Amino acid sequence: MGSNRGLEANNGEIKTKLSFRRNQQANIPGVPIIPMPLDENVMGEANMDGTIYINNKIDPNSPEYRQVINHEMRHATDMKLGKLAYDDDHIMYDGERFEREDKNGVDSILVDGEWKEAGDTGFPWENDANNGNE
Repeated sequence: MGSNRGLEANNGEIKTKLSFRRNQQANIPGVPIIPMPLDENVMGEANMDGTIYINNKIDPNSPEYRQVINHEMRHATDMKLGKLAYDDDHIMYDGERFEREDKNGVDSILVDGEWKEAGDTGFPWENDANNGNE
């Protein structure tokens, strides 16, 4: 991230400064951010292994990129705290289990007695992550 030269000071006066390149891949300590080809309507994914995938079509210098990273970091934090977990069969959020199935080729989650497509609105973990970004 910073230049290899580092900071240099003489009599308390800083002679050099760290420089940062804006086009570098996002870097959050302990959370690898990996640009990936994702489905058209998928902007990002927080994974149980601690990584975050971000759609490689999003400009890393855009406000949208920062918004997606913030949203997915909320999920990643919830996973590290044990508040959110998922696998192919269910999602656990705040101690509540939400069944998950493939319905006619669509990843679907049972919420309030209704099967909804994953990525749709109305999931408590998405509502919480979105509230953190507004």
